[in-house]
Amino acid sequence: MAKSRLSRSRLLTFRANAMYFPQGLYRGLQQALAILPGSGFFGAGHGRDVSAKDMTVTTAPLPPANGRRVLIVVENLPVPLDRRVWLEATTLTQSGYHVSVICPMGRGWTLPYEAIEGVHIYRFPEPPEAHAGALAYAREWGMALWHMFRLARVVRREQGFAVIHGCNPPDLIWLLALAWRPFGVRYLFDHHDVCPELFEAKFGKRGILYSVMRIWERLTFATASVSIATNESFRRVALRRGGMKPEDVFVVRSAPRVEQFLPGPGDAAWRKGAGTVMGYVGVIGQQEGMDLLVAAAEHLIRLMGASDPRMADVHFVIVGFGPHLDTVKADVAARGLDAHFTFTGPLYGPDLLAALNVIDIGVAPDPKNPMNDISTMNKVMEYMTLEKPVVQFDLIEGRASAGDASLYAAANDPADFAAKLGQLIADPALRAEMGRRGRARVLERLSWDSSVPPLLAAYDRIFARVTARTGAPRA
Repeated sequence: MAKSRLSRSRLLTFRANAMYFPQGLYRGLQQALAILPGSGFFGAGHGRDVSAKDMTVTTAPLPPANGRRVLIVVENLPVPLDRRVWLEATTLTQSGYHVSVICPMGRGWTLPYEAIEGVHIYRFPEPPEAHAGALAYAREWGMALWHMFRLARVVRREQGFAVIHGCNPPDLIWLLALAWRPFGVRYLFDHHDVCPELFEAKFGKRGILYSVMRIWERLTFATASVSIATNESFRRVALRRGGMKPEDVFVVRSAPRVEQFLPGPGDAAWRKGAGTVMGYVGVIGQQEGMDLLVAAAEHLIRLMGASDPRMADVHFVIVGFGPHLDTVKADVAARGLDAHFTFTGPLYGPDLLAALNVIDIGVAPDPKNPMNDISTMNKVMEYMTLEKPVVQFDLIEGRASAGDASLYAAANDPADFAAKLGQLIADPALRAEMGRRGRARVLERLSWDSSVPPLLAAYDRIFARVTARTGAPRA
């Protein structure tokens, strides 16, 4: 066995250690794993035993496909709302794969099962979202894992799968993949977030829970046969921290479909009569830097606007939802900026394009920290696709994505962020030129079409390792 891999027995030595599994999560995993054959993951006596025949497709014929059946598992967003997962699922379906998805309900997607564009979607009740505290996260993730284990048996019976494609966070879906491994199922890890750095960004510290996140990350890579990364920085994490072999890691960048994300006039009503409109789209959470954006807006309007009226003749259109939305609204109100901000809530499809196409500048206020520095921001790609210039803080992957289609403010400095906005407000010609550069950059090398070949190559790689029903590994 390769030195960079942990054996199954070593993986399982972590199963009952309370240091690695907070009590609430541990109980949830006991219930989840008790439905698997032998109930042996947490010892005997937890739940009922289930025979191996319950884990295989024997009760109904499988639907026609090319023989490649995939189960995608995601915990933090419903599908098709999760844009990256939906692009992956529909791309695989169009390439002849039979694709099923397990995800939470929420945001209007409440049917427990539906098939959309050939993708079979199984949803579980949305767990209570945790914002702070180990016990809160243990409850959220423990409940989600229980439903994942429960629905995986249903999907196996009704659709079949030979590969589990797990999307983090959390870095715990390897438990589901490990449970199915004796049945010939292999694990493909879709690395959406660097969870240890995400923890550090949310809580501003490391400590024992950070160390736990590093352990879970390592176990995730140890269980995966193949990993796909959103950018080169994530690929380096997979190689250096995850111990993956270079030939088993594929970069599949997140990007919109250019044929659907088209520049246009937008809905002028969103401008509220302002001379220049800034736009934000995405999650409104603790680590997205919305406090920095509001501070930058105040600096732009109050201080810079005092000497140049163009700086005060602005409006900010904020598209999205998240746990800190009310906090951000309160901050805007406390600074007396309500007239300069519109919060649209979540928008999709034509409504989203109507809002984003009307803006003049796309903003990405994500602060510089170990997580954001190596993360690709979907909103930056979307602004560029719609020919919008970008202002963001100077992040490694932000520069890799946007290049000269963006201006870069000094790290976490609202005043400099405002100055960069002011530079573009004062120069419409520069805005237009940067917008053209951004769209050209996407069309040439960063569109979803460019991500399809590595996605399919990753699947060719993992299906070469899938165990045949006879037990013999495929070449």
